[in-house]
Amino acid sequence: MNDSELPPLPAVEPAQAIDVIVGFIRAQMEQTGFERIVLGLSGGVDSATVAYLCARAVNPENLLAIRMPYRTSSEASETDAMRVVEALGCRTERVDITPMVDPMLELIASPDAAAGSDELNVRRGNVMARQRMIVVYDRSAAFDALVAGTSNKTEALLGYGTLHGDMAAAFAPIGDLYKTQLRDVARELGVPDEILAKPPSADLWPGQTDEDELGRSYDMLDRTLFALVDRRWSVDRCVDAGLDRDLVEWVERRVARMEFKRQLPPVAKVSLRTPGIDHLYPRRRPGSRR
Repeated sequence: MNDSELPPLPAVEPAQAIDVIVGFIRAQMEQTGFERIVLGLSGGVDSATVAYLCARAVNPENLLAIRMPYRTSSEASETDAMRVVEALGCRTERVDITPMVDPMLELIASPDAAAGSDELNVRRGNVMARQRMIVVYDRSAAFDALVAGTSNKTEALLGYGTLHGDMAAAFAPIGDLYKTQLRDVARELGVPDEILAKPPSADLWPGQTDEDELGRSYDMLDRTLFALVDRRWSVDRCVDAGLDRDLVEWVERRVARMEFKRQLPPVAKVSLRTPGIDHLYPRRRPGSRR
């Protein structure tokens, strides 16, 4: 079966999406009373796209892009991150996380665990992702800035990210764009071709790519997610439309299992008014910094 016979990829009108997201970013700045933005810039398409969007929303002088390599990080990631910085003319800073991460990695290394095991790689990756967010939030305090998230809709639905790591943010500009939609938006923004062309990777260990780790292509994941989530199709309907049952059932299970990553921690209610449940202040209070 060819692609034309499968359920469609989620469509997007890039220019319109850019206008909506830039307006959203400006509204967040006004509502919270901040004028500056900080983000982690990896050299990948997600963070590059967010940087381009933020630079449109605020003066590039008010955008700080932090590059945070580890000793095993690809040199191409640094090169591509600098392509973005030079194109936008935004502020940047380089923080090597190696001396911060290595002591923790020594603690979690187990004599019984194979050096390249999936479990150990995930734990190491989580340490790096959380350390990077420690740096970003520290710089947000120093720069008096809001932290922009760089996770997309595909990652959020699949829980493909680290809690309190790359999933942490004050606002999420691309959180409602599937990975395949994001590429169209990035192309419209003028993100460099070198970044658009390379395989998506969190660069958490040598040779790591998103699609290898997930075991599925973003194209097929987005077709499936769009059918299940946006169109609310049943598993059987997805299969009847040409999607592989194993894929659809895997995606359905994972989206449900990863719901905890998309919500604030539940609170055990024992009083009349509970923060986050029935004691709420609107975030849209200009100057409130809530």
